[in-house]
Amino acid sequence: MKTEDNMAQKPGNSGFAPAVLPTASTTIITDNDNIQSGETSIPTQGENMPAFHARPKNATTPLPVVMVVQEIFGVHEHIRDICRRLAAEGYLAIAPELYFREGDPADYDDIPTLFQQLVSKVPDAQVLADLDHVANWASRNGGDMRNTAITGFCWGGRICWLYAAHNPQLKAAVAWYGKLVGEKTLKQPKQPLDIAVDLTAPVLGLYGGKDDSIPQESIEQMRQALRAANADAEIVVYPDAGHAFNADYRASYHQESAQDGWQRMLAWFKRAGVTPEV
Repeated sequence: MKTEDNMAQKPGNSGFAPAVLPTASTTIITDNDNIQSGETSIPTQGENMPAFHARPKNATTPLPVVMVVQEIFGVHEHIRDICRRLAAEGYLAIAPELYFREGDPADYDDIPTLFQQLVSKVPDAQVLADLDHVANWASRNGGDMRNTAITGFCWGGRICWLYAAHNPQLKAAVAWYGKLVGEKTLKQPKQPLDIAVDLTAPVLGLYGGKDDSIPQESIEQMRQALRAANADAEIVVYPDAGHAFNADYRASYHQESAQDGWQRMLAWFKRAGVTPEV
């Protein structure tokens, strides 16, 4: 993360998904006068998709782009703050509301119902196409399409793996605790394990060793598939972290792992050439 000078911790902020309230005392809200942020609308597949974006305030040249893919909770305050943190690092960051056709995560106050009635109904193919339109929007709004990366968390982490095998123009992906194996359905026909051989962008996966929802066996399966495919990818497991260890607004937050993961993410982008001008 940037530095504590650019962040203020404000527990109990509004704007978080009802399914995760109350927020933890470790909640981070970025407050930086050198960035600008706000809501926008992105044309995609005949509709207008809401999105949040953030960027350095006084940028004069096209910015490297990071698409930020939401957790199951949608683009709530934590995801908006991830965008602000990336803007503080010099990026144009955009978080699209990828469930906007199927419903609003703010209508659900518990995780199982949210997943069953909304998240499971969102087709992967629709999401990947929407993200293509996000990249196009960025190129018309101050972003450098030649320097585009993606990062995502939980549900969004899985999408990052899939997108790295979908868009050959993508330069880098960082997937935070995204599921690697699982049931296949008509709406989710492939899992990351299935597309390891198809990756066209380098992928960094960040996982928790105490994550009960992502067994270590599945991580090892993915590592073997990546090695077999000779893919440009790396998976880091933090032994003391569980699921959602970067979610500073939840009890799952593991500060040491989250901060190390953030620095690894920035280094991964830089390694791929997706880095702001100094």
